[in-house]
Amino acid sequence: IQVIKAGILLVGGTALAVWTLANFDFDFPALLATAAAKHPSGTALLAPSTLITGPIAALSLGLTLVFGPAGLPHIMMRFFTVPDAREARRSVAWATGLIGFFMCVVLVIGYGAVAVLWGDSTYVDAQGQLRGGSNMASLYLARALGGELFLGFIAAVAFATILAVVSGLTLAAAATVSHDIYANLLRRGAADEKTEIRVSRIGALIFGAVCIALSIAFKSQNITFLVVTAFSVAASATFPVLLLTLFWPGLTIRGALWGGSIGLVAALGGIIAGPNVWVAVLGYAAPLVPYQYPTVFAMPLAFLAAWAVSLTSRTP
Repeated sequence: IQVIKAGILLVGGTALAVWTLANFDFDFPALLATAAAKHPSGTALLAPSTLITGPIAALSLGLTLVFGPAGLPHIMMRFFTVPDAREARRSVAWATGLIGFFMCVVLVIGYGAVAVLWGDSTYVDAQGQLRGGSNMASLYLARALGGELFLGFIAAVAFATILAVVSGLTLAAAATVSHDIYANLLRRGAADEKTEIRVSRIGALIFGAVCIALSIAFKSQNITFLVVTAFSVAASATFPVLLLTLFWPGLTIRGALWGGSIGLVAALGGIIAGPNVWVAVLGYAAPLVPYQYPTVFAMPLAFLAAWAVSLTSRTP
């Protein structure tokens, strides 16, 4: 699934970007100028993201985007699919290059969507919002440029991408519940394979049900917020423990548990109390935490907790 998804995502995204640039005679500055001229915010559209509301918010977003992917479970699992460390490094080098290329493609698609779709009542309503939500931008752009056939292809690319990520996360969650929690923690390694598989299936069903419920609750949120939220949790809960495990021999089991747990609680608490949930979803007038992503304080708390507890505990 991952190989197929990566292939069609690169092909589909590149095709959409090239088609967009062709619409402007491959003049990227002209594309940007058209987008800025059509959008109500003008040249402010070309400025950094609205997620950056100040120096601390910029630092928090930077920490989230840099260290979050390193702690995602379905990303770390991929390192077990290569035969040795040399191939792992080679795999990471290729992945980094391809992802970097695709981020450039996204720039063209994003500004292209504004330049092509803005002002067209077929895609944008009277309030200046995309019909069906902002997540429809790339799909509408494909339809405007290539008609229904190209729309169907890009929609298939989007569905395959979602399927690949969801399957990876479901597998990671089911393995954690059955192998780590049930077999090793609760049964101390005495669980039989048949029971472990059954627990894995039950865990996958529960995980899926919870995720579907959360998807319905957050259906109006921009996909960018949801992705970076996952990065924030990973950067705060998983990454500190992973880094200390690799580079600090003094880390103990209790320190790892406390560090990861405090990072998780701080990250989730900050996200819930922040503007994207406290205001946008729950409807309160003002957020309890002013930052959209709490990594700037949640990640240091996790490091501090892991360090302090490790110094005072005698666990291995």
